[in-house]
Order: sequence, then structure tokens, then C-alpha cells
Amino acid sequence: MTTTQKKEIVDNILELLIQLNEDGENSAPQTTTAPTAGKVEMLTIKESAALISGLSEHTVRQLVKQGKVKSVRTGEGRNGKILVNKTDLVEYFQGKGV
Repeated sequence: MTTTQKKEIVDNILELLIQLNEDGENSAPQTTTAPTAGKVEMLTIKESAALISGLSEHTVRQLVKQGKVKSVRTGEGRNGKILVNKTDLVEYFQGKGV
């Protein structure tokens, strides 16, 4: 399996997790393949803070906690990572967010 194939699988999984989170349901979505135009790019807290000038990691965590940007938690406890949807983060700071 190539790195590109692995990345596509991870992108598909993240998109499905976001859909489940939005729907609030435990049922699987109708399609299992991600559309090529609608790829979801996820960033860590550190990457999110670096993307926008003047944004701190603490502020990103607060936005996630308040539900102002979409995110997915991978793992549990202190070892779990929070992945933030890049599109939502950028839209939030362009004034299109919640």
C-alpha cells in the first residue's frame, strides 16, 4: 500500500467521523467513498495556531471546546490528539463561522 493510498483512507475515515459527529447518529452514511473535490484537511492544534498569524494554541483549544470549529479527537486522555478541520478554522476567522 502506497502512502497516497493510506492518506486517502485516512481522509475517508476523517470525513465519515465528521459526518457522524454532525448527524449525531450512529448509523453509517449512504456513501463510503469520499468525493475527490471535497477532501477534508485536518490540522493538529499546533499546526492550526501556526496557520493563522497571532493565534495561540490555547485559543484553538477554546474554539474547539466551544464548538466554534469542527474537530475530531483521536485517542483518549493526555495522549489523544485533537484534529481541527482546516476549512472551518479559516472560515471562522474570515467571519463566516458560527
